[in-house]
Amino acid sequence: MCGIVAYLGERDAYPILINGLKRLEYRGYDSAGVALLHDGALIVHKCQGKVSDLEAHVNGASVKGNLGMGHTRWATHGAPNDVNAHPHQSTSGDLALIHNGIIENYAPIKAELAQRGHTFRSETDTEVLVHLIDDIQRTEGVDLAEAVRLALASVVGAYAIVVIDRKAPNVMVAARKSSPLVIGIGDGEHFCASDATPIVEHTKNVVYLEDGEIAVIDRHHGLKIRNVKNQEKTPFITELEMHLEALEKGGYDHFMLKEIHEQPRSVRDSMRGRLNLAKGEVVLGGILEYEQKFVNAKRILIVGCGTSWHAGLVGEYLLEDLARIPVEVEYASEFRYRNPIVNEDDIVIAISQSGETADTLAAIELAKGRGATIIGICNVVGSSIARVTHAGSYTHAGPEIGVASTKAFTAQVTVLTLMALMIGHKKGTIGGSSFHRLLNELEAIPDKVQKVLGTEAQIRYIADIYKDATNALYLGRGYSFPVALEGALKLKEISYIHAEGYPAAEMKHGPIALIDEEMPVFVIATKGASYEKVVSNIQEVKARKGKIIAIVTEGDTVVKGLADHTIEIPETSDPLVPLLSVVPLQLLSYHIAVMRGCNVDQPRNLAKSVTVE
Repeated sequence: MCGIVAYLGERDAYPILINGLKRLEYRGYDSAGVALLHDGALIVHKCQGKVSDLEAHVNGASVKGNLGMGHTRWATHGAPNDVNAHPHQSTSGDLALIHNGIIENYAPIKAELAQRGHTFRSETDTEVLVHLIDDIQRTEGVDLAEAVRLALASVVGAYAIVVIDRKAPNVMVAARKSSPLVIGIGDGEHFCASDATPIVEHTKNVVYLEDGEIAVIDRHHGLKIRNVKNQEKTPFITELEMHLEALEKGGYDHFMLKEIHEQPRSVRDSMRGRLNLAKGEVVLGGILEYEQKFVNAKRILIVGCGTSWHAGLVGEYLLEDLARIPVEVEYASEFRYRNPIVNEDDIVIAISQSGETADTLAAIELAKGRGATIIGICNVVGSSIARVTHAGSYTHAGPEIGVASTKAFTAQVTVLTLMALMIGHKKGTIGGSSFHRLLNELEAIPDKVQKVLGTEAQIRYIADIYKDATNALYLGRGYSFPVALEGALKLKEISYIHAEGYPAAEMKHGPIALIDEEMPVFVIATKGASYEKVVSNIQEVKARKGKIIAIVTEGDTVVKGLADHTIEIPETSDPLVPLLSVVPLQLLSYHIAVMRGCNVDQPRNLAKSVTVE
């Protein structure tokens, strides 16, 4: 969850750290802090609030030093306040540490260290780790790197850490397990960060630390890596493909709005090189080696969390409909704890925007241990899921900074659509004419998304009417049911209005009791197999005086005569409707949240990359 950044070089560290923290703030923004080493002094500034609050807190105080680190926090252990903010220091004040993750066995370690005379200031698990490193360093008489290695051998949990020592002004030590950490290698300087966003403007050369690895970065001797077992590792340097302009707002008021409007491009990029109309084929190179395994599969399991789980639900409809393979979609957080039945001939598709979602990684580990084939769908090159899966496909959505996911959803659904088409065509479960028709319609989706974006003024008008609602209901059938769930999630996430998504027919089994003249009901009522049934559901809502906002197919007159408001989307086949119908719901949530004065890019209590349980 949290964001960490560190620098060792010849430049002033503070501006690099602050800029890096701003890029990482989507990972957590409960508190922020920096530690700098200068002329033998370890200077720490930290406070509750956002990075801008930290800058105000510093306000001209000493921030010199060319070795330093910074942290932006999503609170786990301990309330978001000044004391619990990172960096944390040892009792002596010589060591400072920043941490993303959770130390699960911190309580017994803390109790033992307290008996040995250590004094703790915060409620965090992180402070326990820096005291443990300090204790080992003093009692064993070892250097910082060895003390970190010995300490990590005795902790249980997830971590990405950076540690500096006032007595070692030319060294910083970094390590990771189950939380991401990337090292940037520049000209006579090094960077550490939770992801590449703070690094890309300084260098394109990076090393992604693997689980259990410890990096020792020395001003004079460069980068050396070893693992917790003290075995040396050779750093594998990768060149970043990320571009700096992708991390800026580009004239939009918020990253979320920018990312909604980027969807014509991100969907097209997710198809680029994979969909070939001229040859009439779909080729996903990343899973081509496993194509026959898909064809022979008796069952596919899809695991994900949040928006990725909703994309997985669309994937279930696609794979069962087009490829005729039974699919089960699981919350990764539940999958890992309920002793699931996983067979060696199963295929598990793991979906994650960041590629670092802790529950999804744990689900992968469980399924992999039982012999299943693991296919990843993620957005971040070099991420943990990309490295631990057998094969997979990147979504090519580009960086998504807004905490509420938008373009990641449509990119994931695009890849799942391509996957279902490729497998179905190979199996012969989708006929030639239907296959080519869907290829042509999929090729046209980016332009149709652009057309939907052209309805934003109308959507803003509707948002103004319902911005003060306290509850909302989202209804859909078939392919549109997962979209109803996603629409409700977006409204909850950024506007703090309670909202629920339901299969339209399930409304009569409870939720209809909530409907009155104050209740907005958002219905996806596009032309298709279940159109008449959805029209009946709309009439049931109207009979209870509910307010209907309907997403309809262009030219629809029936629903328009029943609904209070309609938003038209271009006509397309049922399997592709989610790629269009979700866009108005994203825009509605965005404009309602803005009108309510909410921080749409950084909603309260949330973080972008959920790297802890």
